[in-house]
Amino acid sequence: MGETLAEILDAAARGQFPPPDGTTTVVPSPNHRDAGVIAFTAHSVVFTDEDPRWVRDTLAGMGCDALAATMNPRFLGAFLDRTGRSTDTIDLLTVAQTLPGPPPLDLREIEDPDHPRVTKARERRDNVRVWAADGGILVLGRGVAGRWETAVEVDEDVRHRGLGRALATAARHLVPAGEPVWSQQATGNARSVRAFQAAGFRPVGAEALLLAR
Repeated sequence: MGETLAEILDAAARGQFPPPDGTTTVVPSPNHRDAGVIAFTAHSVVFTDEDPRWVRDTLAGMGCDALAATMNPRFLGAFLDRTGRSTDTIDLLTVAQTLPGPPPLDLREIEDPDHPRVTKARERRDNVRVWAADGGILVLGRGVAGRWETAVEVDEDVRHRGLGRALATAARHLVPAGEPVWSQQATGNARSVRAFQAAGFRPVGAEALLLAR
């Protein structure tokens, strides 16, 4: 297993996961912006600049199944209090490989740096680019540990027509060849989960990002 978060993610994108031994790996945050937890099968990775001993002592005091401790609300609450950060939700973490050729969808790139979707995306990603389609938005940028991340939005009046799947598929054509593209879906957002899996994104774990204030 890699020693940095970027190495762990790179291996996971290739289907090589941390050992399912019920333990937790603590690695440094790749930058000030990114901190959080990724739970793979029977192995969690906590990325933070906090003392690893604090992480392990806090997990040991959870009084719950060790396999679930890192995503337990009590631990996440303590993590947030310790770091002064905030979080939105626990996401399903998915990944897909690139596809050759241009995207099979008519996209218009939004180059306005003050566009609300561009501004929002830059809070969590670098090198952000945003495209519009009829009834939808596609966002691509460098997120956690420099990985390529995508997100899509579909207008309510054009839902259930396959646009979400088409946008997610288009993202696989827009990243550099040979590099994986990642995406997070809120676990309760069944439509988004279905769209990304239909576009070839496979689940690899759960992720809770802690956002710097």
